Amino acid sequence: MSEKEVVPETRGVTVQPLTTVDLGPEIEGMEGRQLRMRMVTIEPGGVFGPLHDHVDRPGTVYILQGTITDHRNGIATEYGPGVGWPEDRNTNHWLENRGTIPAIEISVDIVKK
Repeated sequence: MSEKEVVPETRGVTVQPLTTVDLGPEIEGMEGRQLRMRMVTIEPGGVFGPLHDHVDRPGTVYILQGTITDHRNGIATEYGPGVGWPEDRNTNHWLENRGTIPAIEISVDIVKK
């Protein structure tokens, strides 16, 4: 991303927690971490920002409905239903819905409790 690019703040986003699993009892060395699943809805014109990374919070995303534009390194990539992507320690991005219907994604990540 260029230093001149302005990243909008979050707007038009609803996050619904679906479930979590405490990973401490499940996997040695994962104390204090959870596997988390959320449904994220981005309304038309909505933005999931600001620019954020996934250092220490790896995850995956799967699009159920609509189209989400993922902005990384000055490149905008559109993802539609049935497509997913990883979010790893090298991910530094923000998302928006440029479409005319709500975009819905399922987001699964590992977070600190």
